[in-house]
Amino acid sequence: MQNQAYKRFTAGLLAVALLILTACAAFVWAVDPCFYYHGTENMGAVFFNERYQDAGIAKNTDADTVILGTSMVANYRVSHIENTFGGTAVKLTIPDGYLSEFDAVMNVEWRYHNPKRVIFGLDTNILIRDEREKTDAMPAYLYNANPLDDAKYLLNKDTLYYGVYRLMSNRWGTTQKVDDAYTWDGTVWWNHATALDNYDRPEISGKTLPADAYLENVSANLAIVERWLESHPDTEFDIFFPPYSILYWDKQVREGNVDAVFAALDTAFDTLLRYNNVNLFYFPSDEAIVTNLDNYCDYIHHSGAVCDKLLECMAAGEHQITRDNAKKMLADWKDFVVHYDYEPYWTDTFWWKWDYTDHPLT
Repeated sequence: MQNQAYKRFTAGLLAVALLILTACAAFVWAVDPCFYYHGTENMGAVFFNERYQDAGIAKNTDADTVILGTSMVANYRVSHIENTFGGTAVKLTIPDGYLSEFDAVMNVEWRYHNPKRVIFGLDTNILIRDEREKTDAMPAYLYNANPLDDAKYLLNKDTLYYGVYRLMSNRWGTTQKVDDAYTWDGTVWWNHATALDNYDRPEISGKTLPADAYLENVSANLAIVERWLESHPDTEFDIFFPPYSILYWDKQVREGNVDAVFAALDTAFDTLLRYNNVNLFYFPSDEAIVTNLDNYCDYIHHSGAVCDKLLECMAAGEHQITRDNAKKMLADWKDFVVHYDYEPYWTDTFWWKWDYTDHPLT
């Protein structure tokens, strides 16, 4: 008798647990905080984590143009991309991303869609970084083609929490527009004072990093991009280097990294210019942008106004790198940053004589 009662209790407990798990999975599926099943359209969107939400955005958004990159690309607006290049667009960003992470995102994109254009912000930090330093922050189960491990999404306390958060945001009227997804340019002060305050100027190292110091990483990272170019010959790739501020070059000069950085760039140019479906742009050499610290909030991140300017430049073919001008452009820019006088940024004269009317992009 007691044994039967125990069995009934156990069966009831399991049934309740199964019911709760089923209800949780159904709730996550319906609310879909990571846009994995329904995209961003089934209710007002809440954007909270690119690594978790990019898979769903890529899967469920069919667009003519994809813009891809790190936080350097986050402040681009889809609407401006569409106005500049025509058609539809989608933005897929990964803050502090690695090439393998961008590869996972684009694998999802190409699994479901065939975009005509990919605009990729290949900033220097992505190019030279060591893949072995990557963390496991990317949820692989959202990016692979195996539907069986989707249970990790449906039965996940974090996605359950964000499901509730998305539902409540819809009730509170605090959802976000897709055009503003992951943008943050409205939350900081784009100003020379902010840029300098957020830059920790290193001491002069007195050492020089060997020119080939980054080339192993560069080769491995470019191999991923080359695979994209070879596998999708009918897709037009606009690959651009975002313009870090002049403070970035102050850092490289003082740390003795200049030769290594320019060797990495030279390798990237040589590699990418072999492909006919690539338009290559190098914006860090735009003196008007990079020496105007009112365009920045730290030593690398520039404002949304600069994003708009760069889109217009790409559409017009400005700052484009070709086989004919690549070597000279790099040599000229290296000469510029090596001999640039950085010291005035830390003098009283710089602050007293600053003329805001000379900086139209801010």
